[in-house]
Amino acid sequence: MNQRFTNLDGFPGEFMSAAFRIDSAHTAVLSMDCQVGIVSMYTKGDQAAFLARAAGVLQFARASHITVMHVKVGFRPGLPEVSSKNQLFGAVKASPQHQRLFHEPLGSIDPALGPEDEIVITKHRVSAFTGTDLAMILRANDLDTLVLFGISTSGVVLSTLLEACDADFRVVVIKDCCADLDADLHSTLIEKLFPSRATVLSAADFLKLELVE
Repeated sequence: MNQRFTNLDGFPGEFMSAAFRIDSAHTAVLSMDCQVGIVSMYTKGDQAAFLARAAGVLQFARASHITVMHVKVGFRPGLPEVSSKNQLFGAVKASPQHQRLFHEPLGSIDPALGPEDEIVITKHRVSAFTGTDLAMILRANDLDTLVLFGISTSGVVLSTLLEACDADFRVVVIKDCCADLDADLHSTLIEKLFPSRATVLSAADFLKLELVE
């Protein structure tokens, strides 16, 4: 079976191959919800190391001519995009304190990660796909493989991964460039759920990938 990706974390043998390669022309790296306030909240004690790993992934992608895109949460004043029926974002709409996370300066993408004149997708829900033009941009540029990382593991990473898989994208998750307030939930997703749907790699492993130009 000819696969562009091989799962290194023990996915069933029929999906394994000797060489793990990435086609740079058809791949996009998505840095998701890595905004100043969110990074600070979710990576306490590990912030510098987290940003260094994530920045390394993006630098490798740029040097390898892999498309880099940034996804962020953002709203208009008053959050007209949010329904009171939405339990998660309805609570944000009712809390001026939490709204600060999604407006400047806390809502900015962390400067350690860019963007360097790269596409920024602003979303109003958990998944990077819901209500955005992400799918259109990916299809228009013949990008069929997504490398995902971001905050949180149980939020944007999980939601985007599931939607991407259902849309027949190949998916890679950079496990140590994801973070969650619930360490046990993070581990369960990374070790048990994600490997059944995606290739799960460390940042260091990603930097060693063989490229198809």
